[in-house]
Amino acid sequence: MGRAENRSDRPVTRLKTMLLVAFGQKKMFARPIPAILHLLIYLGFLIVNVEMVEIAIDGIFGTHRVFAPWLGIFYVPLINVFEFFALAVILVCVVFLIRRNILKISRFQSPELKNWPFLDANLILLVEIVLMIAFLHMNAADQLLQIKGSEHYTDTGSFFISKLLMPIYNNMSVDSLIAFERASWWTHIVGVFLFLNYLPYSKHLHIMLAFPNTYFSNLNPTGEMSTMDSVTKEVRSMLNLPTDQSNSSETILGTFGAKDVTDLSWKNLLEAYTCTECGRCTSVCPANLTGKALSPRKIMMDTRDRLQEVGGNLNQAGAVVDDGKSLLGNYITDEELLACTTCNACVEACPVNISPLDIILQLRRYRVMEESKAPQSWNAMFSNIETSASPWKFSAADRFNWAEKVS
Repeated sequence: MGRAENRSDRPVTRLKTMLLVAFGQKKMFARPIPAILHLLIYLGFLIVNVEMVEIAIDGIFGTHRVFAPWLGIFYVPLINVFEFFALAVILVCVVFLIRRNILKISRFQSPELKNWPFLDANLILLVEIVLMIAFLHMNAADQLLQIKGSEHYTDTGSFFISKLLMPIYNNMSVDSLIAFERASWWTHIVGVFLFLNYLPYSKHLHIMLAFPNTYFSNLNPTGEMSTMDSVTKEVRSMLNLPTDQSNSSETILGTFGAKDVTDLSWKNLLEAYTCTECGRCTSVCPANLTGKALSPRKIMMDTRDRLQEVGGNLNQAGAVVDDGKSLLGNYITDEELLACTTCNACVEACPVNISPLDIILQLRRYRVMEESKAPQSWNAMFSNIETSASPWKFSAADRFNWAEKVS
């Protein structure tokens, strides 16, 4: 539904950016402790779910630890690595739950995180704990069944962490152990598939979208604001400077800025779905820190919510049906937009290269250039720039007069 935007240039640089920022989580380490915790849960998610391949094959073909004969002496160390990360995921999720619900870290207490976002974050952490516990207890029951010589459970060796859980089940019969091992197996595999289906409805969609989003990052310097081709051409023409005569998408659209999500680019919309709701952007926003209404995280969450609402209003032909609402006004207010200082702190802080500022600027452009609803102080500045080529109402020749009084 978004406007066209070219993000196909410099593929090598884009690939490097994706590897460093999304895969390597480079920007996360601006805050080392959360970064290390997140890295453990990230690696745990990737590594432990490699075991899902074997679990699925065993379930389909009725085998038992099908990779054990192939990997030989490497199988037990590999499962021990999986178990280490499973335990790490459990501990980190507990720490994250404590940070959100007991310590009440300030960036997790903003108004936009109430209700569903709050429940969503906690629900995912609890699900991950259950999945990892099921994995470890499945291995513990499996090892006991191997020791007891139960049919089907061939000896594959001992696993260090799950071995510590075995005393809990020593007094269980073989039939009870089999039932428990199967219950843990089903809990883990069904839980993983349910989790994958839940992702599109959760902020954890960033697990998949962080990679394309960082690949299509804005490669221009962070402080460089994008200009509108149609306006640039007009200004250059007024100044008798050479202009590019090729048609731009902005000229064809005939609008300035954005009022609704369909006026934003596809990259803006991708960023809305990529947002992790971590709040790093809002925690460094000077406007928010001084009590203003602006929260860059809310800008992204509002964009995503409005996009979902518009998607639900599509007719059978796939066209957008006007519901009388818009992103500007119904979701994001003038007060929020005018509070932004365009300092780019939110862009620098985002761990997956999202730019709330780009959306803010486009909404402000619509307000100013389409609806002529700039504050009076802004209108005075615009007039001064037009007449004096500066924000102040005096000629360019007088700009350095202040220096005369400097001793």
